[in-house]
Amino acid sequence: MKRVCIIGISGKLGRYMAQEALDRGYEVHGVCRPESVGKLADIADRITVFPARTDDAEVVAEAVKGCDGVLTVLVPWGVNDYASGTARAVLENAEPDARLVFSCGWHISRDGQDVYSMKLKMIVAVFGRVAKWLRAADLDDQVRATDMIFASDRDWTVVRGSNLEEGPSEGLPVWAEHVGDPVLAANITRRVDFAKFMVHALTDDTLIRQAPAIVSGVRRV
Repeated sequence: MKRVCIIGISGKLGRYMAQEALDRGYEVHGVCRPESVGKLADIADRITVFPARTDDAEVVAEAVKGCDGVLTVLVPWGVNDYASGTARAVLENAEPDARLVFSCGWHISRDGQDVYSMKLKMIVAVFGRVAKWLRAADLDDQVRATDMIFASDRDWTVVRGSNLEEGPSEGLPVWAEHVGDPVLAANITRRVDFAKFMVHALTDDTLIRQAPAIVSGVRRV
């Protein structure tokens, strides 16, 4: 792995991934909205930024050119197929042999075998309806995006994060194939370690075409 592209590099997770990738000696490209470029001022001289919406296929195609891996933050903002548009831009334009790693939440299920608490079901249902009514976010579009990824024959990984918190690293998160596994009981992941797992997945072949659900490595139950 020599060059990686981070789609959504200016967000909290994106910036942590950028630092992790730089620490590993990777050349880093990134795509983010033009108004967010300033958030990257502290590492601007170490990365190459392509200002654009992350669903802008033309810019994404330029950004991922020559990249061995692509790290994509799938966000469901708005009601204009932003997440699915972003996933499509990456799947269609990344180099043929590139490792593709996407982030999303636990509410995404690949095979319907995840076991969710009533609390999580309620939160997703209420937030999803309210956010869509306000035209702020569309969780259904995030589902469409991940379904598109799951159906792809690319070398993808979809990392499903639990509740996120800030704080110093607790090491590489642990993971399970399905939500409901006892190892995930803590339901908390340090954002910096979510980023660490995303970058780790680029070179872990056991995660190809897997949708690991993760929590921080320190058990707090």
